[in-house]
Amino acid sequence: MNTDGQKERVFQEDDFVLIQTEKRVTDTKLETKPTTFIRDALRRFRKNKASVAGSYILGVLILLTILVPVLSKANITTVRSQEAFLAPKLFEAGTGFWDGTMSYEHVVYDTVNEVPALSEKYSIPAVKASIVDITIDPEPTLIDAANNYATGGYVMVATDAAVADRNTLLTSKATAMDANNNYWLDVTFGNEEIVGNSQQGEYAVYLLAGDEKLMLRDFSKDYSPLSVNISEVLANAGLTSTRAQVVFEVKSSTSALQFILIENAILRADESAANLEELEEISIQDATQFVLVSDTTSLSYWSCTGRKGIHSAEIYYCDYTLDTYFLVYGDADLVTYSASELNSWIEAGYCTYDAKVGPESFTVLSEDCPIDVVESQTVMGITKKLSSITARGWGYKKLGYDEMPKFLFGTDNSGFDLFKRAFTGLRTSLILGLLTAVFCFCFGLVWGSISGYFGGNVDLWMERFCEILGGVPWIVVMTICILHLGNNFFTFVLALCLTGWIGTAARTRTQFYRFKGREYVLASRTLGSSDTRLIFKHILPNSLGTIVTSSVLMIPSGIFSEATLAYLNLGLQGRQSFGVMMSNNQPYLGVYPYLVIFPAVVMALMMISFNLFGNGLRDAINPQLKGSD
Repeated sequence: MNTDGQKERVFQEDDFVLIQTEKRVTDTKLETKPTTFIRDALRRFRKNKASVAGSYILGVLILLTILVPVLSKANITTVRSQEAFLAPKLFEAGTGFWDGTMSYEHVVYDTVNEVPALSEKYSIPAVKASIVDITIDPEPTLIDAANNYATGGYVMVATDAAVADRNTLLTSKATAMDANNNYWLDVTFGNEEIVGNSQQGEYAVYLLAGDEKLMLRDFSKDYSPLSVNISEVLANAGLTSTRAQVVFEVKSSTSALQFILIENAILRADESAANLEELEEISIQDATQFVLVSDTTSLSYWSCTGRKGIHSAEIYYCDYTLDTYFLVYGDADLVTYSASELNSWIEAGYCTYDAKVGPESFTVLSEDCPIDVVESQTVMGITKKLSSITARGWGYKKLGYDEMPKFLFGTDNSGFDLFKRAFTGLRTSLILGLLTAVFCFCFGLVWGSISGYFGGNVDLWMERFCEILGGVPWIVVMTICILHLGNNFFTFVLALCLTGWIGTAARTRTQFYRFKGREYVLASRTLGSSDTRLIFKHILPNSLGTIVTSSVLMIPSGIFSEATLAYLNLGLQGRQSFGVMMSNNQPYLGVYPYLVIFPAVVMALMMISFNLFGNGLRDAINPQLKGSD
């Protein structure tokens, strides 16, 4: 009986029954293998396929920044204008894709030499040999401008202003004419009423012999062909022999500018005339050539008091595809080499040559020989010693290559290999971003941890300091540093670090306010953990996920900052950098887009890869996801 008056129950041995007698009961063996935090983080990282792909791409880019500048022998130091703007090449010319060819549309066609009108630094045979495909317009285009590759058209002689007393005179050079050699003038006019803001006007054609004005056609709007026997005009005027000038006079008007169109004006005479060549020079046979010659030559056969130009000149355009590599590195034109150069090749075992026999004695002994054929030689007059040779060879041998090179990204305006220059510059920019990110991450982490953990006045003063420093634009900080310390590598690192840590500090402070009041932190504090242990053992590891993601992006952000300064002419000096390269190539975007597109693709891949890698890293190092799938 207990104190409450209740009867106590007495258990007997029969009251207990064993429910499991055939099987021994022990602790269950763990089916999973023991793991560490790092192994668990790697397992979670591998499950994020996008992050894995990003890390692979990022690894390849970083590997290229290390290997390409070291292994590639391409030129990025010596300016070679002949190798400028070579197209990107991976496959052989003619495949139609990434083959070192460039297509051009609506290019002036040189009808005389039957090639596109290219720069004069390329010879006509070299251009012809480098054309992969060409399409010439079946009909000419009419232009109102003098062009070296245009023909025909009309000489447009117009008044200067719509004032009644400002007639325009087109006057030829004075030449000898007489009544015995049948001097003739044949003129063909154009007949268009309106050209631009001018209208067809009255004109006169006459001979000016001293003070005598012998009218060939008086002022009128008769634009029919004019054919006059000048000798008869001179004889009727009683001038059997004189020096005369042909004059076209256009009458001005107050209503509008006046003009006439002259297709040709031919001066001719009997074969016995002594000045036939001079008459041919004075004659207007081709309107375009007449305007070009009279505007540029020191010997002017015509003078004009008003406006003189071209109307409806004929010019052809073409579309063509050019093998830029064969143009530069293909069969070179004839080049003159000195005897000392030839002797150096002979001593090196590249070739043999006997000056007494001549060019036919030339024999190639090695593929390193820069010439293939000797066309001629020059010897000294008295000693008969060899002075020089004129030879033909492959362009790439002349430039020091063992074989015709290929540039994966093409070349820039200085002839530098864009592939090597891009990754050499990216290496500099990547190191710049990495150093900046490491410092800003570490300093911002410590600053934000102290501010967020202790709070109170410590947090207040530290936050005010960050707000003051963050209120100064980074471009101002960067500019001041560059102006005082120079735009070198370490100045850029210093300038980027001065304010770059503020974002990391702010995110760290936020995360500390989020986690420092959690139960496990309070429990650890109750057990006597120090502030350092609480910060670095309990709070910070749980905050790293968010902080690391944003901090990883500080690396491409540093690269972009350097590129931005390069566009402001404040880029790194004295070494290759990605931003300076992009800034130098930007003016050629419209003509050679690959100079910007390829580096931009590399930069985009770098940015995306860092972003994906940061997202995967955030999930991998988050302790709250430990053991999860």
